Amino acid sequence: MALDRKFLTYERRAYGMDHERYAWSQLSGRAPVAWPGGAGLALWVNVCVQFYPLDQRGVPFAVPGGMTMPYPDLRHFSLRDYGNRVGIYRVLDALARYGIKASFAVNGAMVERAPFLMAALRDRGDEFVAHGWHMDALHHGGLSSDAERDLVARTLDTLRTASGQAVAGWLSPARNESPLTPELLAEHGVRWFADWVNDDMPYRFATSNGDLWAMPLSNELEDRFILMQNLHSETSWVEQVSDACDFLLGEAEQAGGRILALNIHPWLLGQPHRIGRLEQALEYVTGRPGIWSAAPGDILDAFVAGLPAQDAD
Repeated sequence: MALDRKFLTYERRAYGMDHERYAWSQLSGRAPVAWPGGAGLALWVNVCVQFYPLDQRGVPFAVPGGMTMPYPDLRHFSLRDYGNRVGIYRVLDALARYGIKASFAVNGAMVERAPFLMAALRDRGDEFVAHGWHMDALHHGGLSSDAERDLVARTLDTLRTASGQAVAGWLSPARNESPLTPELLAEHGVRWFADWVNDDMPYRFATSNGDLWAMPLSNELEDRFILMQNLHSETSWVEQVSDACDFLLGEAEQAGGRILALNIHPWLLGQPHRIGRLEQALEYVTGRPGIWSAAPGDILDAFVAGLPAQDAD
């Protein structure tokens, strides 16, 4: 007997997807993007400045990169702290050496814990990105709306005051969200966020409080993902970054500008046995013709400026 058709009927069924967060669009069918100076590839280097609490609750899950041993897990806690005491300054030297205009995704709690470091980052003049309150303060469906609204507001208020910037970008701890997170970001004046990794270019993301832009911060090229999760070598990370750079430059020749986004962590790449690999990757990428090193806000501005007027509003 044939299945009754009522079992095949779904009120939200539509071409391409079953939600209204963003329009269905394949990258191959979009209009070419032009970057400033005729560059083929926009280079976005995002440095995560994070605080992992020693008394990690792990609600609703243990955050990637967090504590793994019974409390007090001093070995992993102090290693993460190493990134903010030592590794970050090696990363800053590397960025300066290769003329990188970076962004810094900062936990709100870091403002209170490391005022000297915050002053050093502010003096560079790079873009600050809100990275949640700390790495164990996860956004998830089990949070009440009031609790999550407080997390978003406290993080943004703290970073805006400390940086003197509008702080229009957001990266959730562990890239985790509740269904309400995008609504709260738009409510609090955030322009773009980087939690979703389903594209190579920016796209408009709808909320009940106005649209956001989803920015493509690659998870596949992230140092923690490659070194800790995939257990690849540092040399392999450099090779993967270099391969991505070459491929995207070639693709840009045919289809318009592309973005190479590198998400890095000072407690990983700021180690003395790894910092040379970061320098090697930056030397390779910046040595290729057609590279534009830019902050995410500048990349988004250039992207939106090239859209038809009706799509740029």
